[in-house]
Amino acid sequence: MIRYMDRSTPSWLLLIVSLPTSSATGRMRIWRALKALGCVALRDGAYLLPPRGDHEPALQELADECIREGGIAWLMAVQPRSADEATTFCQLFDRSEDYAELRKAWKEANRGLAFLATSELARLQRKLQREFDSVRTIDFFPSEASVEAEAAWVDFSKRIDAVLSPDEPHETAGQVPRLDASKYRGRTWATRRRLWVDRVASAWLIRRFIDPDAKFRWLAKPSECPKSALGFDFDGATFTHVDDRVTFETLMASFGLEEDLALVRLASIVHALDVGGEPVPEAKGFEAVMAGARERLDDDDALLAEMSTVLDSLYAHFQREAQRSNDKGNTR
Repeated sequence: MIRYMDRSTPSWLLLIVSLPTSSATGRMRIWRALKALGCVALRDGAYLLPPRGDHEPALQELADECIREGGIAWLMAVQPRSADEATTFCQLFDRSEDYAELRKAWKEANRGLAFLATSELARLQRKLQREFDSVRTIDFFPSEASVEAEAAWVDFSKRIDAVLSPDEPHETAGQVPRLDASKYRGRTWATRRRLWVDRVASAWLIRRFIDPDAKFRWLAKPSECPKSALGFDFDGATFTHVDDRVTFETLMASFGLEEDLALVRLASIVHALDVGGEPVPEAKGFEAVMAGARERLDDDDALLAEMSTVLDSLYAHFQREAQRSNDKGNTR
């Protein structure tokens, strides 16, 4: 059960609006905006939101829009009179039913995963991810339902990934030996075709930091990897997942690249998108660019070339941030 925990928080926000009946378009636009913000309708025209940093300006903007449409609007601060009343306010924002609807949709979608084309499956995954994110964004008082939904989404996403990438590597245990990059120059490197995040980032890392003259071979199946090639990111490959490291991180550890703070930042994006874990602000943007490029480009060489530009830019950005942080530390 959701409980009110902190009586010292600012007052709740109550927006009361009234629009002329002739303004059907404006009424629908404002209603959709209120729904997207996560407002609870106490009655027709009265909408409640908990105190959050961005809620007041968002509601004020809607109030101003209502007035421009010829209506009236009042934005008020309201305070619960007791702890019980505060708890009741919180319970108005219980998203358990929303999460239940999402899980029902995932269960229904799961039945047809094997029959969808790759592009359709990728679109479905992005659509369902957006729907899940929209509920989490307005889940101001997370409960057990949100924890259960998160676990269900992870399981469902793994099933989609298993269809999209049936040969995704499993985690192996062991030490990562330090290697001399000079002995890995001018080699052929092989991984599964239809690149996704860990594979494209690993290929970029190989060519940028380990083997500038690397040639890549994209495999229909891992079993097709030539004995002379250095395989990566599949079971039995020379470089793959080790303990909690994804392949990108294994390559970094193998060739002594873990002191590069910009690469560490990139690794956090790759790790989050490949196996989950701590959320990374830049991850969703990178995933969107990767997904769009993957839909546009059927050729993996072209896909690597395009995403290498993105990775170069992110690396330069993280390098600059690391330098600024270092400069600040030196001036103290």
